[in-house]
Amino acid sequence: MTKPKKKSALSEKDGVSQPKSTSRDSISKLKNKRKKQPSSEELSDAILKGDKVALSRAITLIESINPEHTHKANKIIEACLPSANNSIRIGITGVPGVGKSTFIESFGSYLTSIGKKVAVLAVDPSSSISKGSILGDKTRMESLVKNDNAFIRPSPSGDSLGGVARKTRETITLCEACGFDTIIIETVGVGQSETAVHSMVDFFLLLKLAGAGDELQGIKRGIMEMADAIIINKADGDNINRAKQAKVDFTRALHLYPPKENDWTPKVITASAYEKTGIAATWELVLQYLDLTIKNRFFEHKRIQQNKQWLVQTINERLKSNFYNHQEIKTSLTQQLELIEQNKISPFAAADYLFKLYNRT
Repeated sequence: MTKPKKKSALSEKDGVSQPKSTSRDSISKLKNKRKKQPSSEELSDAILKGDKVALSRAITLIESINPEHTHKANKIIEACLPSANNSIRIGITGVPGVGKSTFIESFGSYLTSIGKKVAVLAVDPSSSISKGSILGDKTRMESLVKNDNAFIRPSPSGDSLGGVARKTRETITLCEACGFDTIIIETVGVGQSETAVHSMVDFFLLLKLAGAGDELQGIKRGIMEMADAIIINKADGDNINRAKQAKVDFTRALHLYPPKENDWTPKVITASAYEKTGIAATWELVLQYLDLTIKNRFFEHKRIQQNKQWLVQTINERLKSNFYNHQEIKTSLTQQLELIEQNKISPFAAADYLFKLYNRT
C-alpha cells in the first residue's frame, strides 16, 4: 500500500480573482474624480450657506502662493465680500505659556453658550530654519473644536510681521461670510510688532501672568499702549493673591499713558481659564467697549482705516510676488547670490541691479 504524497508548504494556490471594480479604467475614473476640485463659485456658494468644509478649502487657497490658487481665492473673496464686515473681531496676545489657547477655549465655549458663532484664527510660529509649524491648536482646544458653532483654523506664521499669518484679513472676510459673528485672532505673542494684529481687530486683549516679572513691563510703551484690556490669567490656587496684586500694579501703570483716541479707558481684570472665572467679565468688557465706540463713531472710523491698510498691504504683497515670480529675476537672483558669496558684489549693488532689470522688463 503506497502512502499518499505530502503536500509541500511551498505549493502554489489559486489566487483570488480580482473584482471588476478594480480594473484600470475604474481606478483611472476614481483618480480623476479625486482630482476634480470645486470651482470658486461652488466654494463661495457653500461658504455663504455656512459650510465649514468649503471655508477650510477656501482658506487653503488664500494661503497658497500658487498664482492659479490666488486667482481662484480672489474670486471667492469678491463673492463673499458683500456678506462680510458683520462680526466683532478680537485680538488676543501674550507671551508663550501665558495660557492663550486654554483661555480662548474657555472664552469661545462661553460665547457659543450664549448663542454666538465663533471662529478662532490661531497663528502657530514657524521655524525660521525648517519653515515648519506644529499647528497644534486643534489639539489643545479639544472641546471647542467639536463645537458645531465654532471653527478653529491654525495657520503657520511664516515670515509675516509680528507672527500674524499671511492673508489673515482675507480669512476674516470668509469667516464673516460663513456666518461667524465673533472672530478671535490669536497671535504668536513673541513680543515683536503686534501692531499687525492690532490693525485688523476691533478689541485688543493682552494676557499677562502674575509673579512672572511681567509687572515691570507695565512702564514700557508698545504692546501695553495698544491693549484695550489686560487679563491677569491663571488667577487660581496659590496664585490668586499674586494675581490681585498684579491687577493693582497694571492698573496704576495704565494711568501713565495718555487718553486713547476712542475715549476708552483700558481695564484690568483677573481670570482663570481652568476654573472658568473672569470669562463672562471679559465679554462684558468687550460689550462696554463696543457700546462706547459705536456711539462716538470710532468703531466705524477704525474699520475704514483698517480697509485702507488692507489696500496698502495687498499692493505690497502683489509687488513682492510679481518681483520674485518674474522669470528673469529668478535667474538673475541666483547669479547675484553667487556673486555675493564670492564677495564680488555688495548686497546693495546686487539689489539695485535686480530692480533696474525688473523695471526694464
